Amino acid sequence: MNTKLVAALIAAAMATASAFADKVTLKSGSFLTGTAGVFANGKLKFASDELGDIEVPVDKIAKLESGKDHVVQYLDNTRETKPVTVDNGELAVNEGGETKKLDMSNVKAVDPEDEKWKGSVNGSAMLTRGNTVGESASVVGDVSRRWENDRFKADGGYHYAASGDSKQDKQKTMSRFELQAQEDHFWVGDKFYTYVNGKYEFDRIMDLKYRWRIGAGIGYQWFENRDFGLGKSSFNQELGMAYIFEHYDGTPKDDYGTFRYAHHYNWEISAVDGLAFAHNFEFLPQVDDWSGNYLIDTDAGITYAFRANWQLIAKVEWDYKKKVGYGVKHSDIRYILGLGYKW
Repeated sequence: MNTKLVAALIAAAMATASAFADKVTLKSGSFLTGTAGVFANGKLKFASDELGDIEVPVDKIAKLESGKDHVVQYLDNTRETKPVTVDNGELAVNEGGETKKLDMSNVKAVDPEDEKWKGSVNGSAMLTRGNTVGESASVVGDVSRRWENDRFKADGGYHYAASGDSKQDKQKTMSRFELQAQEDHFWVGDKFYTYVNGKYEFDRIMDLKYRWRIGAGIGYQWFENRDFGLGKSSFNQELGMAYIFEHYDGTPKDDYGTFRYAHHYNWEISAVDGLAFAHNFEFLPQVDDWSGNYLIDTDAGITYAFRANWQLIAKVEWDYKKKVGYGVKHSDIRYILGLGYKW
């Protein structure tokens, strides 16, 4: 085949590909060609012909030339698919051949993440032999999902430890299990919600044969996955009522009503990719005996996703019960350092 003809065909093919490629023109005057992806966290995901997969801040873009449609989710959670572009650092839409800035005061998200189940399983273990014979293990996990108007989360864990001078006199020093779940329903936008929840736990060292709890109340989501410049954060507070059934070994079964206050905070730290912090707090005083009987459950910890879906976890849990069985301490503190998998 004629060399000039081959060169002409190659040039034509490259010109055709270039004609169909998306183009990002930066405010600096440089430009990128490739394939535009979704908008997420104020950035455009872009598969550049020269640089590969990158994220371009929207406020750095002078103009985006792309025929790709995007999903716009409004504050009332309705969605619309339309051609979204960028005009001088701001999101815009092409309507009737005219480019108009997108009214972000009525927009909840552009290209929101697909609703899917998320969760993790984390474990730690230690074995000692010699002057002290012992072993300990902890397994904690959680699962959650967020829909437009509903949110579900469940978590739990089992903690075990035993030690002694020899295998023969080794005794259990920890044997605790807990499992809890909560369903939230949002009534006004993405702020106000009602909830129902339940929890089960036993602790053989505390002589707690069981504690069941069911409850309901109201909550307010102050912010959810909002980026304040240091990473995405979420914070919510809850007020409600709960009813508890519990039984300590050697004491009569008991049941009583409580008030409930709780808050939850999560922070995905942008300074270190994969690093996140979480804190949870619950206070449940008995309705007719505020100072004589109450529970406090709280925890704080960090996770670090270091490769694929694997993560390291460091966490502290503290439980306090004012009214306990005979000879049992009021407080328990657990330190968890381990390896986990998240999805």
